[in-house]
Amino acid sequence: MEEPKFEIQMLHDRVMISMEQEAGERRSGSGIVIPATVKMANRLAWGEVCGVGTNVRSVKVGDKVLFNPEDQFEVEVHARIYLVMRERDLHAVATQETDHGTGLYL
Repeated sequence: MEEPKFEIQMLHDRVMISMEQEAGERRSGSGIVIPATVKMANRLAWGEVCGVGTNVRSVKVGDKVLFNPEDQFEVEVHARIYLVMRERDLHAVATQETDHGTGLYL
């Protein structure tokens, strides 16, 4: 007998985020190679919203968001790690339509 599947639904103001995978080495804007072992303090990260609770107002599934990956809750689903946090812990959202953006684009 096949086991039933359960869809994950976020509650309240919670957001589930799939982090963009860190490449091993990365390059600075001027082309300097930064080894994977270098950890930058208080570095924010970009991720993609995979699920939102019913009280989330500013982001939707598929948006790219900026957040602090430290001190967030992790959950593993099908061998992939996701972060779960409150909407208020997000710092920015990248969207195609905006009324008050920074003028910077991803």
